[in-house]
Amino acid sequence: MPAMYYTIRWPDASQTHCYSPSLIIKDYLHVGERYPLNDFLARVRAATQIASERVRAKYGFACSRAQDQLLLIEELGSRFDAQSTGAVEVVSFDEEAAA
Repeated sequence: MPAMYYTIRWPDASQTHCYSPSLIIKDYLHVGERYPLNDFLARVRAATQIASERVRAKYGFACSRAQDQLLLIEELGSRFDAQSTGAVEVVSFDEEAAA
């Protein structure tokens, strides 16, 4: 199953390198796009749910790494006021074939 790494830039210009067990994340986020925090978090939640279910369908269990990544993104996102004008930018995608 292909894995996808992606880098995001938070409103304070810090960056986070993130993981998805599926390419589905590319259907929800696009390089160079800036998303209001609440929209970004909703997109990542939806994509993570689908990705985790794809892993479950293939291997019989959900992807705990994807869930851990989502928790980290939500924790890091909580540093910012959801009503602020700041946005999360998708910097890059790095696709690799899973072993």
